[in-house]
Amino acid sequence: MATLLQIDSSARSFDPEKSQHQSISRKLADCFVKSYRAQQPDTGYIQRDLAMTPPDFISVDWIAACFKKTELSDEEAKVLALSDELIDEVASADLIVISAPMYNYGMPAALKAWFDQVIRINKTFSFDLARGDCPIEPIFGGKTLVLLSSCGESGFEPGGAQAHKDHLGAHIQLLSRYLGASRFFHVAAEYQEFGDERHHKSVAEALKKAELLALELASPMAAWR
Repeated sequence: MATLLQIDSSARSFDPEKSQHQSISRKLADCFVKSYRAQQPDTGYIQRDLAMTPPDFISVDWIAACFKKTELSDEEAKVLALSDELIDEVASADLIVISAPMYNYGMPAALKAWFDQVIRINKTFSFDLARGDCPIEPIFGGKTLVLLSSCGESGFEPGGAQAHKDHLGAHIQLLSRYLGASRFFHVAAEYQEFGDERHHKSVAEALKKAELLALELASPMAAWR
């Protein structure tokens, strides 16, 4: 049975019964996940709300335990317990869905903390100097990652006028490899700070794209299944 892991990171919540001050990235994720699970009701499902329960930032003790080559003490194992739990969730997932707003041109701090807890030597990647100048290789593989994002401005897509400022989508696409993702999809809603017709159109188009992508990936013919 396939498993879907949903990671939400916006500081704002989403309630389909309300219309004001709702997270757009969470709204896109809600659309995607509902559409996908309607087609694949037997899919396993794990959800992490990083705003409700932010992961710890890595510490000097975390780094020491992470790189220790001998058996961990009980205290060191405790330091890595959350990391182990989050990695187990990623390991079990076939499809990873991340919803994230663009904060200051990058990802929310809680989402960066999640990546830092998950991308870990000898757990999600290996390091071997025998590989030369590219010693890092992912351990997991064959997963699909879908990023559903929102931003206040526009033009952050590849080739867009502000693509050079995008430290959200491009960063997550880079990191997705170390989660074992061989396929990456990104659906974004734009113009949030403008609040004009362009924004409303962008949200509507993003919702439609999210729904269609969910249906495509839920198809029995989807390459990742």
